[in-house]
Amino acid sequence: MEGETRGEDRAFEAIVKGVAEELGLQREECPVVGTVDPCAIVIVGASGDLTGRKLLPALFELYRNGGLPVDFSIVGCARTGWRDEEFRTHAKKSLKEAGKYDRLKWSGFAPHLHYTAMDYEDLPSFEKLAGTLRKLDKKHGTSGNRIFYLAIPPQLYETAAQMLGKADLSAENKEGSGWVRIVVEKPFGRDLETAVALDRTIHEHFGEHQIFRIDHYLAKETVQNLLMFRFANAIFEPIWNRRYIDYVSITAAETLGVEHRAGYYEQSGVLRDMFQNHMMQLLALTAMEPPSLFEADLVRDEKAKLYRALRPFQAENLANQIVLGQYDRGTIDGKPVPGYREEPDVSPQSLTPTYASMKVFVDNWRWQGVPFYLTSGKRLRAKKTEIAIQYKEVPHSMFRQTLGEHISANRLILGIYPEEKITLTFQTKNPGARVCLRSVTMDFNYLQGYEGPALDAYEKVLLDVMLGDHMLFWRQDGVELCWSFLTPILQGCETCDNREEMLLPYEAGSRGPEGAKRVRKKQS
Repeated sequence: MEGETRGEDRAFEAIVKGVAEELGLQREECPVVGTVDPCAIVIVGASGDLTGRKLLPALFELYRNGGLPVDFSIVGCARTGWRDEEFRTHAKKSLKEAGKYDRLKWSGFAPHLHYTAMDYEDLPSFEKLAGTLRKLDKKHGTSGNRIFYLAIPPQLYETAAQMLGKADLSAENKEGSGWVRIVVEKPFGRDLETAVALDRTIHEHFGEHQIFRIDHYLAKETVQNLLMFRFANAIFEPIWNRRYIDYVSITAAETLGVEHRAGYYEQSGVLRDMFQNHMMQLLALTAMEPPSLFEADLVRDEKAKLYRALRPFQAENLANQIVLGQYDRGTIDGKPVPGYREEPDVSPQSLTPTYASMKVFVDNWRWQGVPFYLTSGKRLRAKKTEIAIQYKEVPHSMFRQTLGEHISANRLILGIYPEEKITLTFQTKNPGARVCLRSVTMDFNYLQGYEGPALDAYEKVLLDVMLGDHMLFWRQDGVELCWSFLTPILQGCETCDNREEMLLPYEAGSRGPEGAKRVRKKQS
């Protein structure tokens, strides 16, 4: 048995080495860490936008770079009445639109694509899928290992999970089956009550170890690098606290409007769409305490502690803690764009916020009194995601006679998009006879000096699901803690008498509503 295992390991190493040599990489640059088991990847909702724009290109890139197992199948499921060849045609078109198509690699990838039409509320459809998967296990050697990716509207998550369970597709290690994993996209409910109900339904048929609650922001390279930056370097962590930091600003700005997602966005708004998941994760990675080991549950334990320390909002003082906005007509990249209420499928009287800026406090020893400004919005001036650490000014200016009392404070910026980089701004003397300061910046580009393949967010999360690694996925206690924090804010904003007055208009292509300044310090 031990000899067989060593033989399998050598075979895997040979495969990886071959892929690396083909790509011109060193072994350590190969994107695969650990053995990827043979598996069938089932995309429920395969005719939808997420599958075409993100999942199929990510799976194809993994295939090109040796990230998929040798034995795999990809099975699309949706209401659309396609056959295998039509699904393959759709996939090929999606790859070309994403700029990922490779004719030589496609010929090896396409035979692994299959399709079965289904009704998400029809048990016989899922029983038919079960039969299809058993046949494909034999054809492709996938050993009964299965991933079910729910790329469907959130209101169908519970139905799909129930149908998978009733069709006996959630059971692990039964005759002819291996491991089974289910991937759930955000949002995880609309509030605390619905999040708990969704979790209860999924757990009727799936164990916690089988559930992967995806947040693709966590898989962005610079987001992952935040923990390494903080805890693998001795110079930053000692000054990562209330004694040295004035405030922290976390921004996720978009230039796009609601686009084709009005049906979803009208029911969610910016708080449910961005804050419950992406913004809370960025906050946790910025402010959490160091875990004892870099292991999934230990990291998520520290995130949960951080969420428990969030100071509750005061319902009677919401206006000084949060600003909501909605975009009007404006100009983006020199082109006129409509206002939110003029978008297709949006109510002309809609009170759905497309912008939010809130001031959050973490009541613990490290961060007491330090404000965290969380801002996200659509149709803003530039697409930008970054975390800015603003340090305090020097406590005493020895240069007051020549420079005055004020010296610009240091600022550390962790850029996530569009540039993945870290910049540190500090003061230095200007060349010349006079004593005067200038702000200079040290830059580090994240991909500088690296020539290997860079996984995008969906490639990384798909690979981690195949490996069974929960590090970059939500745990249910974190989901519920974030909803516990945000639900009172949502209720306060959505039920208050002056709801329309709270929703400030802002011109598309601007920095957001002017009123946002009331919850923020001046930021240079």
